[in-house]
Amino acid sequence: MQKVFPTLLIILDICAAAAYMPSGDWRKDVYWLAAATLTAVVTW
Repeated sequence: MQKVFPTLLIILDICAAAAYMPSGDWRKDVYWLAAATLTAVVTW
């Protein structure tokens, strides 16, 4: 139960990265994927 919020945050970060993929803005893709990775590493 303690990891529900971080898991939701990771999912939202990945969704934000996916939203920028069609526009080809790879810098924002990298940013949001890095945020998801950082959250995952700190959480687990």
